[in-house]
Amino acid sequence: MQLGIDTGGTFTDLVADDGRVAKVPSTPGEPAQALRDALAAAGVGIPDLLAHGTTVATNALLQGRLGRVALVTTRGFADVIEIARQVRPSLYDVTRDRPDALVPRELRLEVGGRLDGTGKELEALEGVPVPDVPAGVDAVAVCLLHADLDARHEARVARELAGRGLDVTCSHEVSPEFREYERLVTTVANAGLRSVCRAYLLDLAGLAREVLVMTSAGGLVPVAEAADTPAALLLSGPAGGVRAAAAVADACGFPDAVSFDMGGTSTDVCLVRGGVPEPAPARVVAGYPIRLPALDIHTIGAGGGSIARLDAGGALVVGPDSAGAVPGPACYGRGGAAATVTDADLVLGRIPSEAAFPGLGRLDASAARDAVASAGITAEGVVSVVDAAMERAVRVVTVAEGIDPRALALVAFGGAGPLHACAIAASLGMAAVIVPPRAGVLSAVGLVCSPRQRELVRSWPTPRDHGGLEAALDTLAAEAATLVPGAEIERLVDCRYEGQSHELTVAGVAGFPAEHERRNGFARPGASIEVVALRARARRPAALIPGDLPPVERPAVRGPEVVAEADCTVWVPDGWIGEPGALGAWILRRSGTG
Repeated sequence: MQLGIDTGGTFTDLVADDGRVAKVPSTPGEPAQALRDALAAAGVGIPDLLAHGTTVATNALLQGRLGRVALVTTRGFADVIEIARQVRPSLYDVTRDRPDALVPRELRLEVGGRLDGTGKELEALEGVPVPDVPAGVDAVAVCLLHADLDARHEARVARELAGRGLDVTCSHEVSPEFREYERLVTTVANAGLRSVCRAYLLDLAGLAREVLVMTSAGGLVPVAEAADTPAALLLSGPAGGVRAAAAVADACGFPDAVSFDMGGTSTDVCLVRGGVPEPAPARVVAGYPIRLPALDIHTIGAGGGSIARLDAGGALVVGPDSAGAVPGPACYGRGGAAATVTDADLVLGRIPSEAAFPGLGRLDASAARDAVASAGITAEGVVSVVDAAMERAVRVVTVAEGIDPRALALVAFGGAGPLHACAIAASLGMAAVIVPPRAGVLSAVGLVCSPRQRELVRSWPTPRDHGGLEAALDTLAAEAATLVPGAEIERLVDCRYEGQSHELTVAGVAGFPAEHERRNGFARPGASIEVVALRARARRPAALIPGDLPPVERPAVRGPEVVAEADCTVWVPDGWIGEPGALGAWILRRSGTG
């Protein structure tokens, strides 16, 4: 048996290859317990494969619950983590501050030795003492200048610290790319997340014969590797949903689409082009740049559990605070009193009054009405505000990138996505809404159907000189092949025009001008092209695809209609019709459109 388990902020979902589905409340205080509860609810013993997606790392960084980290860096560079890029997060908002530095000043330690910008040694490290690390530190991050080009100095410092019994994260092992600040922050974040995630992840090893964990890049890695590099898991759960959404949309005749995952705490959207989710070389999470491969997923704090309230000026605000799994929305009957999006949907009849959620029983419609009334708001207002926020999120990955959303389908999933998708698609004039089979647990479907994948990256020391580039790519590709036996290897380079400060990842230098024109609307014929990094991506497809799961039969529907399914509720508004599509999906369109 193979199965996927996705742990979200409110529910933990399980999907097995024989079609079994389970949805249980998450257990934030002990995340592994929810996985055991899901296995028990599904009647599963020890499966052959468990593919897991988690939000534990994401929530720890968002909430500032990292371990206490000391930083060891090159002499004179201890304050890089605080100086950052000297940019403000919101240019015209004088009340908005940058996030605090991840390492306080007293825990930033410096060491001698120095490399130049090509990796050449300027000052030897031999004989230079490695500083003492203060007591009470959970982990140490080692990030030396230009260690992405030559890791010998960094490795020597790490060996000394590890010999003292310290947990050490090195930048050349986590993010061996140029840009000192981003590499430093990524290394520190990984060190701080280890103390939060490692024990929980390693505790999963006994739940299956093989346990894999989804990374932000949309690929599965062994659980031990995930425990060592938890900074690579910040989009773990959402990435699984995007993978499955892309596959279903493509099967339904929409290779270009936007995935729309509305869960209990957040909404995640991602552009899909040609059946492939858009990648991103880095992410900003909680204001911190994480320079690791990821899918280009945009997240906002809008979910079924998002709390609705009036702000100091009397305006209706929804989220980002969430009622979460405990106590949850008022209608859960678990002690929650705040009005949430789920309560508003229940009051409006979009969720049937007799509905029962897994692990919760029948919802309390009276409690939902009381919570909305007590907040001095209306259910219609709550839905309008949250829909507007999610429409803006879809615009971020389409209109803001020069993509016309009218040619795209919106793939709606998550427990709340199919309740709100039609309104968002109508506002943007999108071609259709696709509701995949098992939409409420689609991220778990995506986990069990995702490839095993690793991506290696190395800085290229001579941007204008491409001599030896192919040989270096061959070496990197061979290294990647050893990490995923039997995988297909994709060789990539990060390129830019001379003078630019951003780069694009392409299959070869020759393909850069065309990709630059596609992404930016213009090319610069004859301009010098710089190479700043090399990549090798090893990918072995999963044995399963979403179409291999037992079929789901869905009849045609005509709005207004509420369709309650075991894992989600679908709202088909007046003027919309739903027709069965490939793989058991529903394709919803406005009446009179093709």
